[in-house]
Amino acid sequence: MSIPESLLEQSIQINIQHALQEDIGDADITALLTPEDEQATATIITREDMILAGQPWVNALIQAYDPTVNIIWLKNDGDFVQANAAIFKLAGSARSLLTVERPALNFIQTLSAVATKTAEYLKQLEGLNTKLLDTRKTLPGLRIAQKYAVTVGGGQNHRLGLFDAFLIKENHIMAAGGITQAIAKAHLIAPGKLVEVEVETWNELNQALQAKADIVMLDNFSQQQMIDAVKHVAGRCKLEASGNITLDNLHEVATTGVDYISMGVLTKDVKAVDLSMRFNG
Repeated sequence: MSIPESLLEQSIQINIQHALQEDIGDADITALLTPEDEQATATIITREDMILAGQPWVNALIQAYDPTVNIIWLKNDGDFVQANAAIFKLAGSARSLLTVERPALNFIQTLSAVATKTAEYLKQLEGLNTKLLDTRKTLPGLRIAQKYAVTVGGGQNHRLGLFDAFLIKENHIMAAGGITQAIAKAHLIAPGKLVEVEVETWNELNQALQAKADIVMLDNFSQQQMIDAVKHVAGRCKLEASGNITLDNLHEVATTGVDYISMGVLTKDVKAVDLSMRFNG
């Protein structure tokens, strides 16, 4: 999946408005300690190695709060940035720089963490054809932002939400009366939408194949079971591995020949990058 430009822009605007409102409220009372007409310049640096992600959010944030502030990017989204290197500079009202500092850094530290982790995990897939996917296990309110960051890190997006593709799981199958019935109904509800089915057994895999699922998710299949499934399917549909996959066994799972590996860890277990903003003397 790819993020439509209109949805990306809408999400950015929602994110920055929420960020400004929750941080500023009625006013940034601490920034009022600074003279109203004082001008300043500041540099934002990273304290650790990272893949930069989040430029569109910072640009939109500053444009929304104070468009007179000048932002100079020294790095671009997708760039590897070494520890203690400068990422961007700001120039303008000292009050404005102080106010936008935290929300701006929050976006960069979070999204860069996602991009950096994605790039780290992708190293395990070098030389293989398996694609690394994210999931819907994202931080509340930051779904599109985090999925954007995954692509910056070199990964690919699974479905964006419940609206753009079917992912039929155990409870859906039970409610619909079976895998065959669930897939047939999905094709009727939204013709042309991708239909994926999660299976736990060989019998369920065969049912999904016969019903012409686009993708079959092999949930907690063993290494040998995945190898056998790839041979059995022989390109009749795409195969996705999921469940109990870590950085340590990612390469091994990919060697089975599955088309995709989806991992919630890319977005749900995020350790923010350490950033700092310093006023220039």
